[in-house]
Amino acid sequence: MHSGTVADRGVSAARPAEPRDRRPAGPPTGSRSAPLTRAWLKSCRNGARRGNRLGAMAQSVKIRRHMAPGGGTSVPVSTSTNNVTAIGPAGRGGQRASLLPRELSEREFELFAGVGDRREVSAGEVIFRRGELGRSMFIVESGQIRLEFGDSMPDKLIGPREFFGELTLFIGNHTRVANALATAPAVLHVIEQHAFDVLLESHPDLLAQFMRRSFAYLVASEQQLIASLKRRNEDLMVTLDSLRQTQTQLNTAQRLVQTDELTGLCNRRGLYTYLEQLEQARLPGTVLGLMLIDIDRFKQVNDRCGHLVGDLVLRAIAEEVQNAASPCDLPCRLGGDEFALLVQITGPEELAARASQIASSVRSLRFPTAASSLGVSVSIGANLCSQGNDWAAWYSDADCMLYDVKGRGGDGFRAPTH
Repeated sequence: MHSGTVADRGVSAARPAEPRDRRPAGPPTGSRSAPLTRAWLKSCRNGARRGNRLGAMAQSVKIRRHMAPGGGTSVPVSTSTNNVTAIGPAGRGGQRASLLPRELSEREFELFAGVGDRREVSAGEVIFRRGELGRSMFIVESGQIRLEFGDSMPDKLIGPREFFGELTLFIGNHTRVANALATAPAVLHVIEQHAFDVLLESHPDLLAQFMRRSFAYLVASEQQLIASLKRRNEDLMVTLDSLRQTQTQLNTAQRLVQTDELTGLCNRRGLYTYLEQLEQARLPGTVLGLMLIDIDRFKQVNDRCGHLVGDLVLRAIAEEVQNAASPCDLPCRLGGDEFALLVQITGPEELAARASQIASSVRSLRFPTAASSLGVSVSIGANLCSQGNDWAAWYSDADCMLYDVKGRGGDGFRAPTH
């Protein structure tokens, strides 16, 4: 048999000495341990009140050994929150009674009920609300309490011989993170700070056991919350990615709806959308001009050479119209063999120069056919857009110019001289 007490040797009489650990020590044990245990508990609570709640929890959870209230050999402490082992007098056969994470042992319940204020609540009565400043812990004698956390988090039910609201006693002036209301008539014991301090002085070992289990449960709850938030964040990222893909698909669909499939130019729908936003796209110091471009004798091209050659002609002329446009202009195909170019220019001279560029470029195009090469030409009517008028008036003015060119045989343009 080894000589000396456990407190003198620092280890169990049946176990060899353990390696020294630089981590904070747990509560002292032995016959002279009560004052030291009280000091250790107070240091944990003071550390938590200084804003280091998780640090205090981690320190408490790391307690490896603790003396039973009556002294004797130290015993291992389980930190599991799913099947918490109560530290207290051994039951039959030396086995400890298993407690739920928030369940009190009979001895703990008797102590808390002895110092707490008894309070009866009716079904549906609110005990405290989320965001309120907490000043007391609650012990349930009978009935059931529901904690509503909100933010898509599941509610928790607290039953007989269980506790809630304990953080306010550990860190002081704690803001409630849930609503607490009775789901049925219940009897509670309200533990105020001064009553908790009384138990801390009179039963430090039992309070160390209670605080250690509470801290372990809180740490596990924090880890569960972090994992839940991580999953929610991942789900949110998937949702955002899906929304981005949907937005891209919508933009692509909108662009296709507003684009002529054969030529790639804007169609009438795209033109009307552009006109709605024209004021925001205007360049200072410019005037608007409109050119209507019509292919001469295009029906004969289709009849003599076929629609494949006709499509080739349409794409080639669309490219020449596009080449004559600046980044602030809008080239479009209105339908059939008719094109339009809405330009922002400095005056009528630039409008005439743009029309001349398109007419001469199209005139130089050649398309291979079975019999011989095919040449085409266009007629262009151009006019300045009067302020205060709408698209219909602009179109009508340019159309008059166009038909004047058509009446003179086509292959040319007409634009205002001043």
